[in-house]
Amino acid sequence: MKLSLLITGVAAAAAMAGAAQAGITVTYEAPGVTNTTALFDVLGKETFDSRAVGVGGFSSNFGGNGVISGQYGASTQVHAGDQYGGEGGSNYAVTFDSNGYSLNLTSTQDAAGVTYFGYYLPALDGGNVLELYSGGTKIFTFDASTVLSKIGGNSAYFGKPDAPNQGQNSGEPYAFVNFYATGGTKFDRVVFLENPAGGGYESDNHTVGYFKTITGTGVPEPATWAMMIIGFGAVGSMVRTSRRRNAFSAA
Repeated sequence: MKLSLLITGVAAAAAMAGAAQAGITVTYEAPGVTNTTALFDVLGKETFDSRAVGVGGFSSNFGGNGVISGQYGASTQVHAGDQYGGEGGSNYAVTFDSNGYSLNLTSTQDAAGVTYFGYYLPALDGGNVLELYSGGTKIFTFDASTVLSKIGGNSAYFGKPDAPNQGQNSGEPYAFVNFYATGGTKFDRVVFLENPAGGGYESDNHTVGYFKTITGTGVPEPATWAMMIIGFGAVGSMVRTSRRRNAFSAA
C-alpha cells in the first residue's frame, strides 16, 4: 500500500519538478558530511544530545549564541542514536505522522526571522516533508523528490555514513541539506511532516543563523529522481516502520 501511495506522490511531484520557490536556495553537502560548510554572521545548532529521549516540547538556545532561540512543539520525538539517525550515535529528532512537529524561531537581530536553516537528513523516505513559514504564511515546501533530484543517483549517499552503525540501512540516503533565504526573505517557523505517513522523518544537527556565504551543491535538473524514489521506497522505509513507530506508542 505504501508503495502505491509513493508512486502517486511521484506523479504529482513530477508536475512541479524544477519549479523554483521564490526566496529560498537549497544546497546539499558532500557524502558523509553531517554539518554545514557555510560561513555565518550568527550561527547556532541544536544537536538533541542534551534532550531526554521521549516525546515533548522544549526550548533551545542553539548553543547559546544569544541571538536566536527556538521552541520545539509538544509532539517532537527524540530518539537515541541508531542506524536511522543520530550523528555518531547521538540523539536525534523524528516524527511518524502527517501532523509532525514545529520549530518556532525568534531572533533579537531581526523580528522577521532568520536567513538560514540546515539539518542532517538521515534515512530519507518518501514521506519526508519540510515546510518553511514567515509570519504564519507558508513560503516553501521541501520533499523527498527534491532531495533525490539533488543527490542524483550517487550511491555514496546511501547507508549511514558514520559509526556506530556505519553502512547500515543501505537502502536509504543520508545528507546534510542547507536552506538559504535570499532577496530579503526570512522565515520564523520550520515544520517537519511525514506525509504520507508510513515511515519516520529523522533529522539531527538543526542549524540556524544569518549566513555570509552559500556553499554546497545546488539543485540539478531532476532527470532520474522519479525512478530512484520508487526504488528506495520499496527497499527501505517499508522494512523499518512498525518497530520504530512502536518505540513511543504510549505517547
